[in-house]
Amino acid sequence: MIYPDIYTADQGRYGKMKYNRVGKSGLKFPAVSLGFWHNFGSKDNYDNMKAMCRTAFDNGITQFDLANNYGPVIGSAEESLGRLMMDDFSPYRDELLITTKAGYDMWEGPYGNFGSRKYLTASIDQSLRRMKLDYVDIFYHHRMDKETPLEETMTALVDIVRSGKALYIGVSNYDKEYTEEAVKFLKEQHCPVIVNQRKYSIFDRTIETDGVKEYCKEAGVGIIAFSPLAQGMLTDKYLHGIPKDSRIARDHRFLHAEDLTDERLEQIRRLNELAGQRGQTLAQMALSWVLKDDKVCSVLIGASKPEQISENISVADSAEFTQEELDIIDEICKRS
Repeated sequence: MIYPDIYTADQGRYGKMKYNRVGKSGLKFPAVSLGFWHNFGSKDNYDNMKAMCRTAFDNGITQFDLANNYGPVIGSAEESLGRLMMDDFSPYRDELLITTKAGYDMWEGPYGNFGSRKYLTASIDQSLRRMKLDYVDIFYHHRMDKETPLEETMTALVDIVRSGKALYIGVSNYDKEYTEEAVKFLKEQHCPVIVNQRKYSIFDRTIETDGVKEYCKEAGVGIIAFSPLAQGMLTDKYLHGIPKDSRIARDHRFLHAEDLTDERLEQIRRLNELAGQRGQTLAQMALSWVLKDDKVCSVLIGASKPEQISENISVADSAEFTQEELDIIDEICKRS
């Protein structure tokens, strides 16, 4: 019997979601996954976090994606996940994919950053304590480190998997050259990298131009896309000004008011019109676009309220794009 790369269950919460094979591994990701990058820190409302995670899981979103430095403050998103596990989700651990990463600034001094064996080994232990877990499903190296030998970084990841602290190896923000080298080395270690997490959206197509998208498909490495809504620009929330509860108003680290140029707002308006013609919101269409072919196995959504999650899960079963629609999107975004 040949098993499909896409699986949709026929009962319960899993029937609402599609599950796509991650590269050539045995693992499958939900088409939509929940990221803890924003709104799960120490300054955020815990009851809202719980409501969002319950909504996600009840609708077949089985993957919660974290990193050691998510917050603010750093480490607090993992602490929130630990609290959620204790309060709600520990009985469902085997039904969940929980991932984390290390690579960016985490603690002071020379050992809390980049890709050394010392940093990665310490980080996974700290992450597991914060999340109250025995293991994570995927441990990612969060960024390229051109000062540390890639062999050292990859060997540390292999040893973390073989220790039982992680089940699979992932990389994040790796370009084509680094991905190729990691794939080659880990294949020789019989502990392959299964996924590369990269930014990808209608407004940011770097993985197409730098060759990563095509290479990963050829090499049997999955791609999971983060920032598929371009930090909220690929929604209708900014069409009538900047809401007080928006990311621009609340968190100035990644998106700024000056990013919403007149040209960008006009692109958003035109895309919003096209989405309406497809019977979708702009956010739904933007997520559907990222998932339009078999080279991306999941999109990571962020959310500030459960309703956003409920809205976006429908993309798992959305209508395919016509070539005319794809051409229109390309024409709208030709200067982005």
